[in-house]
Amino acid sequence: MITRRALLSGLALAGGGGLLGLTSRPAAAEPPPETTRVRLVQIAGICVAPQYVAEEMLRAEGFVDVQYVQFLTNPYKAFAAGDVDLSMAFVAPFILQVDRGNPIVLLGGVHVGCYELFGTDRVNTIRDLRDKTVSIPEIESPHHVFVASMASYVGLDPGKDIRFVTQAPTEAVQHLAERKIDALMAFPPLSQELRARKIGHVVVNSGVDRPWSQYFCCIVAANREFVRKHPVATKRALRAILKAANLCALEPDRAARRVADRGYNYDYALQTMREIPYGRWREFDPEDAVRFHALRLHEARMITSNPKKIIAEGTDWRFWNELKKELKG
Repeated sequence: MITRRALLSGLALAGGGGLLGLTSRPAAAEPPPETTRVRLVQIAGICVAPQYVAEEMLRAEGFVDVQYVQFLTNPYKAFAAGDVDLSMAFVAPFILQVDRGNPIVLLGGVHVGCYELFGTDRVNTIRDLRDKTVSIPEIESPHHVFVASMASYVGLDPGKDIRFVTQAPTEAVQHLAERKIDALMAFPPLSQELRARKIGHVVVNSGVDRPWSQYFCCIVAANREFVRKHPVATKRALRAILKAANLCALEPDRAARRVADRGYNYDYALQTMREIPYGRWREFDPEDAVRFHALRLHEARMITSNPKKIIAEGTDWRFWNELKKELKG
């Protein structure tokens, strides 16, 4: 059963969609989703805001049971295990899972640039990470994999040249302030807290610094079996997330309220809506992002597959390509 509130919210979104460029006529002509349940992730970060904003749009697409499975750190193994159906996350750790033959398929890009590398005065460039200590939540977390990608890009061997230590975010922030570590990778809201407290300085901002700003950061991926069994549901869920990305760009106040409803700080959410270019997802190619990060991870000896194999075995861009044409408003 769909609640009256959900129905009215869906109608309101549909009614206002024309003004926002969010409507899509082909949705009505499609069959209903093969399943009315979809499970997404909820992590500590705000940058995946479109999938939180998408909740009402997902219901309008026919999903009655929309679940957000909470993870404190690394959710990637849950995709392979089938505990998550479809969700946004940083592209590079997905590549690790594909390289290992896990049943994950990448479906399309949503936004670039949310990660920032913070350092003490001992770190002013990525090359300065040589023989330095970098804090990460855990091995193969997005933070670890992105630092490794950046290091390999400038010729460092992240396995030999950098000392990685695993710490909880609160401990890492304190240690950065005390100069007990040299650097850490952060995304909103942690990056915003670091700036507000004037702890460390930004060494790399993936939203503005090349080459990182030229490639998708967060990509939608899904459990392969979910896509095989539920292609209509897959496309409908992806459509909802891409519409929500448009909404984040066009109505940041409204989107920030939706994010705050899930327990995040409203001011940080609003700042995120204004800083991350959510509305520019059509301008980038998800395959380019996979190729770029796969090369970096191969250089870092974190994967054995070449980019061509990763793309062939772990991607399916058909829904994203269709929606890129469909959502032209």
